[in-house]
Amino acid sequence: MFKLKHILLTIAYDGTNYNGWQRQNNGIGIQEKIEEACYKIFRQDLKVIGASRTDTGVHALGQRGLITVDTSIPVDRIPYALNSVLPDDIVIRDAKEVPENFHPRYSAIKKTYHYHILNEKFPMPQYRNISTFISSGLDIYAMNEAAQYFVGTHDFAAFCSAGSSVKTTVRTIYEAFVQKEAPFITFKVTGNGFLYNMVRIMAGTLIEVGIGKKKPSDIKEIILSKNRNLAGKTAPPQGLTLVDIDYED
Repeated sequence: MFKLKHILLTIAYDGTNYNGWQRQNNGIGIQEKIEEACYKIFRQDLKVIGASRTDTGVHALGQRGLITVDTSIPVDRIPYALNSVLPDDIVIRDAKEVPENFHPRYSAIKKTYHYHILNEKFPMPQYRNISTFISSGLDIYAMNEAAQYFVGTHDFAAFCSAGSSVKTTVRTIYEAFVQKEAPFITFKVTGNGFLYNMVRIMAGTLIEVGIGKKKPSDIKEIILSKNRNLAGKTAPPQGLTLVDIDYED
């Protein structure tokens, strides 16, 4: 018997071929592929506890997953071992030993997402799986002005899809802005947590501001209304990337 280790994995993936993070009854989840890789390396049936449940087609650069494993493999070698048996569209970027009471979701203090929009006359095939294509001209300055209304502690019920079972729809957004990062227009948002489809609804609403369908100041009224019908459409999943999750230490 070796020492039981609690290992926090930092995970990047292209979500195109998966039905989201979570293990699925029909379809394949990223969690399932990592658990299969863990069995091949450790010969143990392990459950990977994820920090965030990304949807079908959503990507990650900094997803976190916790495994508890009995192994002699040095922690810094675990990413190399797992990557040797994982598919090319899933990569373990880092591994770190954490205390027994650590939880990747409940110990998180903030998360950062980016939403990429390709705003061109015609779509570019190489970007089809990592961005949303919008051919109409977008006013980036108006979109960025609108994004500032997200900052602060608000009830974001208007930016939550139906079916969510959360106790409260109040969240704190620390930073939100829109900028041009060729070839994309990127919406960047950091908060202490996000509701179901919240970032995609934010992005869809900002797109409506960008094409002139809504005014930047409408965001304030939409938040106060708590009415999902007043916000924009839920933007497609492929434009969304979970960039990072931060912890106290």
